[in-house]
Amino acid sequence: MKCSVYIATSADGYIATLNGDVSWLHKAGDSKADMSNNSDMGFNNFISSVDCMIMGRKCMEAISSFNLSPEQWPYGNIKIYVLSKTLTAPPANLQHRVEIFTGEIASLIEQLEQQGFKHAYIDGGATITSFLQLKLINEMTITKAPIILGEGIPLFGNLDNPVKLVEAKAVTFPNDFVQIKYGVSYY
Repeated sequence: MKCSVYIATSADGYIATLNGDVSWLHKAGDSKADMSNNSDMGFNNFISSVDCMIMGRKCMEAISSFNLSPEQWPYGNIKIYVLSKTLTAPPANLQHRVEIFTGEIASLIEQLEQQGFKHAYIDGGATITSFLQLKLINEMTITKAPIILGEGIPLFGNLDNPVKLVEAKAVTFPNDFVQIKYGVSYY
């Protein structure tokens, strides 16, 4: 199964403030820039390429806190699994949108492959790090917001081995965001 990351960070590599806030993403960049040619910076093209999503508990809790209406829900009808060792059920507003998975990542990937899934969207810093540790990430798209937070929750945690990023392709957007897509190669 192909596993891809599509995520935004601050220019200094943080995915959220220390308390988990991501509202800075909507304040960063040139809000007056003409984004009519790519207003979502490629997200809809990416989401249409995946057939399932795997995220961590903290990522799910952040999404839950947005209280998105059905019209605002960005993930369409893709199957979403949330990795958690502590939760048995999702928050009420995500009951019919996500499923909690308490087992090992390798077991989940095997289960998804048996069900015919081909391309997973991996989201959440700890989850992405866990997938990198298991050498399961195939590509990463990281969009850097033009803001320096100075501290926060980093995209990547500690890794046992370096991960080589290859075949870099960069796009700059009129709002001053920079997006880099990498292939992933493991030593």
